[in-house]
Amino acid sequence: MLQLEVLKSNPSEVKARLAKKNFQQLELVDIIIAIDEKRRATKSEIDTLLSERNKLSKEIGLLVKNNDPEAEKVKTRVSEIKFALESLELTFQNLEQELHQNLVLLPNLPADIVPAGKTAEDNFISYQVDNIPSAIGGALPHWELAKKYNIIDFELGTKLTGPGFPVYKGKGAILQRALINFFLFEAASAGYTEMMVPHMVNEESAFATGQLPDKEGQMYHATVDNFYLIPTAEVPLTNIYRDTILEEKDFPIKITGYTPCFRREAGSYGKDVRGLNRLHQFDKVEIVQIQHPEKSYQTLDEMCMHVENLLKKLQLPYRILRLCGGDMSFASALTYDFEVYSVAQERWLEVSSVSNFETFQSNRLKLRYRTADNKKILAHTLNGSAMALPRVLAAILEINQSPEGIKIPSALQKYTGFEMID
Repeated sequence: MLQLEVLKSNPSEVKARLAKKNFQQLELVDIIIAIDEKRRATKSEIDTLLSERNKLSKEIGLLVKNNDPEAEKVKTRVSEIKFALESLELTFQNLEQELHQNLVLLPNLPADIVPAGKTAEDNFISYQVDNIPSAIGGALPHWELAKKYNIIDFELGTKLTGPGFPVYKGKGAILQRALINFFLFEAASAGYTEMMVPHMVNEESAFATGQLPDKEGQMYHATVDNFYLIPTAEVPLTNIYRDTILEEKDFPIKITGYTPCFRREAGSYGKDVRGLNRLHQFDKVEIVQIQHPEKSYQTLDEMCMHVENLLKKLQLPYRILRLCGGDMSFASALTYDFEVYSVAQERWLEVSSVSNFETFQSNRLKLRYRTADNKKILAHTLNGSAMALPRVLAAILEINQSPEGIKIPSALQKYTGFEMID
């Protein structure tokens, strides 16, 4: 959530940056400022009346003691103030609620280096491998390889649940588990502490990281208990530090976790959702950092290097995109996407997003740190997929296929216990 002080300090600049993110309701900035002015004026009236009431209350005792006829007039005025305060306090509460309801509709402001643009076609390619591999003759897409080697059963998943819920079998299940272990081991080696977190969160947690009220339609909702199945481990991991005051010595906080992720992905159809391209349930290892504001962009670069190193170790062709304003998430200030090349589909597949949220999440989380002079300042939060498994697995299957079978990348062989799927 944007800080109110930021909006009030330079509303024109805020509108320009929101427009860069392709946000259409720029009038909300003026509406919020107007509501705040009413709220502040109401608070001033309340404070004035409270001061008058306190003063008169002290006078009443003395007036009564001296049988002063003014006592009744003062009592009447105190009663009038009481009723006026009840009305003003209700107005103030309503303005506070209205202010909050409008503030949460504003997305985060994009960083200065975010490219202008509205769609994925406008993203800036900051790196791409020199040699994009070509498919060998007769190369199969991963969904056909899965069937050929009996390692992923999409039809069985549809029978058990529905489309987008595959069943991994035999060496396919082992390869899936190997990728999870590999990603967790690499995160631990980079100084991240592993956490095992719930796969459902409450409404407060979903709001704090920006999923609500922006993404209700994308999340599975257990309505009886009002829990949400997590769309990413970012939600429970970051919320570990909700309502927390840190010390500067605590930075950086580095945590990681593996979870299944659940996304409804309503309206997704066609070739882009075949096989593992887009699932309703998938596995992912997430890395999260909570950092001092002065160091968060250096940290973002370090997290990107971590993801890039994973792709290098898996020997996958990749590219890195700096997302344009219109393609960024609601909560992000700057995002880098990592894509791997699918040789059989001849297209790039997103496998990771690494983002800096600056204070947007921490303002909702009430996540602050105490400075040396005892001020409480909002921390910066960052996260990244390190990594999402489905498309990584798809790329591994497609790029390593041969007439003999599918060669397992050397970095994974100590986790799988085999070198080939045949």
